[in-house]
Amino acid sequence: MPYDSAATRARLLDAAYAEFSARGLAGARVDRIAAEARANKQAIYAYFGSKDGLFDAMLAVRMSTLADAAPFTPEDLPAYAGALFDALQANPDILRLTQWAWLERTDVTPAEIDSHQSKAKAIAAASSVALSEARAMDIFILVVGLCTAWSTTAPALRALSSQASHRAAVVAATAATVSALTAAD
Repeated sequence: MPYDSAATRARLLDAAYAEFSARGLAGARVDRIAAEARANKQAIYAYFGSKDGLFDAMLAVRMSTLADAAPFTPEDLPAYAGALFDALQANPDILRLTQWAWLERTDVTPAEIDSHQSKAKAIAAASSVALSEARAMDIFILVVGLCTAWSTTAPALRALSSQASHRAAVVAATAATVSALTAAD
């Protein structure tokens, strides 16, 4: 059977997703990732350079998948909030993975900054009122916070509300936030 490097790389990324989301960057083990991917441990270093490089590549793939599942719509932020909420509920390990990254890494990459700034600029451009980029960034941060709140809330509190009810609240709160913060600028 011929060697398929693309398939090996994909298996490594999938195994890394499971390992990193369960154990974080510090707790993840290259041996477990390689074994789960049915690959040689050296393949990780050949494809990704290091465990950190594998983490970065896997995170980029998963963030791209999340962006595809919840396309950013600055002209309709409540719809975006609903789509992002749905995507996070369908893929709870993505949120866990980002939380590990926030806990274990203090550096912010230029690509992350650019991504967030471009969203704030798009929100400002889509607004029907003159909106500063700083206010647009506040709106974006609040929308993301609303979407992630359900998953990061204590299970006992989540048990007191349905996921559908919370989704509706996220969409309504996003609409109210956009309305309030565009009027206040």
